[in-house]
Amino acid sequence: MNNFILHHEAAIRLGFFFGLLVLMAAWEVLAPRRVLSTPKSARWVTNLSIVVLNTLLLRLLLPAAAVGVAALATQRHWGVFNNLSLSDWLIIAMSVVALDLTIYLQHVLFHAVPILWRIHRIHHTDLDFDVTTGVRFHPLEIILSLLIKFSAILVLGTPVMAVLIFEVLLNATSMFNHGNVRLPAVLDRVLRWIVVTPDMHRVHHSVEDDETNSNFGFNLPWWDRLFGSYRAQPRAGHEGMIIGIRGFRNPTHLTLPWLLIQPFIGKITGYAINRRQW
Repeated sequence: MNNFILHHEAAIRLGFFFGLLVLMAAWEVLAPRRVLSTPKSARWVTNLSIVVLNTLLLRLLLPAAAVGVAALATQRHWGVFNNLSLSDWLIIAMSVVALDLTIYLQHVLFHAVPILWRIHRIHHTDLDFDVTTGVRFHPLEIILSLLIKFSAILVLGTPVMAVLIFEVLLNATSMFNHGNVRLPAVLDRVLRWIVVTPDMHRVHHSVEDDETNSNFGFNLPWWDRLFGSYRAQPRAGHEGMIIGIRGFRNPTHLTLPWLLIQPFIGKITGYAINRRQW
């Protein structure tokens, strides 16, 4: 099974990506949550171009990917889970949860450290919020995120199957919870106990600093509740809230070339998460 995953990991992930993208895009047309404020075509070209660039860059710089690191850890018996006598499925479940906690902590870190925020903020400068926002990340953040993931896999001894499941889940839930889709209020209240919903994560993309610094989870919603970063609703409501970041409202500066150089523009200053008050 491990050999099959190693040889077909890219195809499996690509299949889930395109399938979910088409499904979420159709859902956004049939039941949108908000009226978009900017042309969808221009944003989609920019956001999906970043995906293509990131994919090519990772295949060039880090071709082994996370499943390759997991296979190495298994072969060398590195990490906690490779030295425990537990059932395979229990280890897989624990690994997925542990990796999700790692991504939550990484996300908080990218908001807390000013130089990391400069890299992460292109994800927040999108003036609208839809499925493509969930894949809009600077190449430097993608590389740093993968290196952090490599480290976690080596320390945990995460099985290859667990890494594949986590990667597919993370990609799927990121596109789901960034979707401009409407869910019945009752269903949303139930779902957000087991998965981050679009209404829950949309708060994180508010222009208001204190709302931006809440709801950091991508997949499991438990960490925000556990660590006190959970916010149920935006003050202005989902239809009235403003998406994006103050100071990055010019659509001309949100094209692909500008987004790629954005982390290197301007002075490094403190960020709102480091302040006592807003």
